[in-house]
Amino acid sequence: MPAPPRRRSPEELLKQVQAEEAHEKRGRLKVFLGYASGVGKSFRMLDEGRRRRERGESVVVGAIQPKTPPEIEALLAKLEVIPVIMAGDVPVMDVAAILKRHPGVCLVDGLAYDNPPGFANPSRWQDVQQLLEAGISVVTSVNIQYIDELADRVARITGKQVTQTVPRTFLNSADEMVVVDAPPEMLITRTAEGEPEAGASSQAQKLSELREIALLLAADVVDQQLEQYLQRHQITQTFGAQERILVCITPRANASMMISSGKRNADRFHGDLTVAYVGQPELSADDQAALDRNLAIARDAAAHIQLLEGEDPISTLLQFAREHGITQIFVGHSTRERWWERFTGTPLDRLIHGANDIDVRVFPH
Repeated sequence: MPAPPRRRSPEELLKQVQAEEAHEKRGRLKVFLGYASGVGKSFRMLDEGRRRRERGESVVVGAIQPKTPPEIEALLAKLEVIPVIMAGDVPVMDVAAILKRHPGVCLVDGLAYDNPPGFANPSRWQDVQQLLEAGISVVTSVNIQYIDELADRVARITGKQVTQTVPRTFLNSADEMVVVDAPPEMLITRTAEGEPEAGASSQAQKLSELREIALLLAADVVDQQLEQYLQRHQITQTFGAQERILVCITPRANASMMISSGKRNADRFHGDLTVAYVGQPELSADDQAALDRNLAIARDAAAHIQLLEGEDPISTLLQFAREHGITQIFVGHSTRERWWERFTGTPLDRLIHGANDIDVRVFPH
C-alpha cells in the first residue's frame, strides 16, 4: 500500500506561503529567443506589446535596437516609447523613468547590451531584473549567440565571437520562452537574381544546428519552470520535460557499462546524466581504488557526480531521485542469491518497489 502523504510542518507551510507571495509580487518575464539574426524576434516582441495594449494593458517600450526596419517603425508608432539615455554612442535604458511610469509591461530589445561605467547596473539584463523585482512584467528578445554558456559553442558554428552576454541563470528564471522558429531556408543569403549563394548547403546546416540549440534551451527552461512551480508548492517531482538518468555505482559495479549506456540515453534524449555513490565506511584499499576508477569514468563522461551519505543506501538513493526529478535509475545487481534474501527480499527488490513511477534498469554483474 502506498504511504499516506506526510503532513507539512508549520515551517514548510510558511516557506511555501512566502515563496508564493514573492512570486506574485515579481513581474513576469517572457523571452522571444532567436537562433540567428533575421528570424523576426524583435517584431514578435513588439507585436505582442501592441496586442497587449489593445487589450487594455499598460505597455511601454524601454529599449529597442538603434537601427530599425520599416515594419518595426510601424509597430513603434503604435506604442509608448520611453527614450533611452545616450552615454556617448551607447544607448542605456532609462530605468528610473520606467520605474516612475510603472507600466504593467515593458518591452526590452537588445538584452545583452552592457551599460557604460557610472550606471547602477553593469548590464541591460540586470536593468530588466530590477524592473521585474519592482513588479513590472518584461517582454524581451535575445539571440542564442548572446547567452553566456552558449556563446563559445555558437561561435564555433558561426565563426563570430561576441563580448556582451546574458547569463543562462537569468533565462532560467523566465516564466515563458518562445523560440521564433523561422525555417533555415528563409535565412539563407541569396544573390540579386534570387538564387542561393554558393555554400548555401553549409549555411543551411549551420542554421539547423543553431535552431536545434535554441529548441533544446527552450525545453530546458520549461523544465526549470516546472521545477520552480513544484518547489513553490512543495510537490515532489517525479517527472520532467527531459530524461534524467541516475547511475548508481559501487566499487564492484560494472560502472563502465552502466555509465556508457546512461550517457548514450542522455545524449539521445538531450537529458541529464548523474552518477551517485552512497558512502560506505571502512572501504578496503582495493575497493577504494575500484571506486576511484569508476568515478574517473563518470568524470570522463561529463556526468554530474554526487557522493551521498545515509545509513540505508536504498532509501538515500530513492530520496535523492525524488528530490531531483530522476526518470531512470541504472543499478548493478549480483546474480548470486543469498539464502536469507529468499525471505527478506534483495536490495534491488526494495529499490524497484520504492521507485514507483521511476524506471529501473538492472545491469547484472
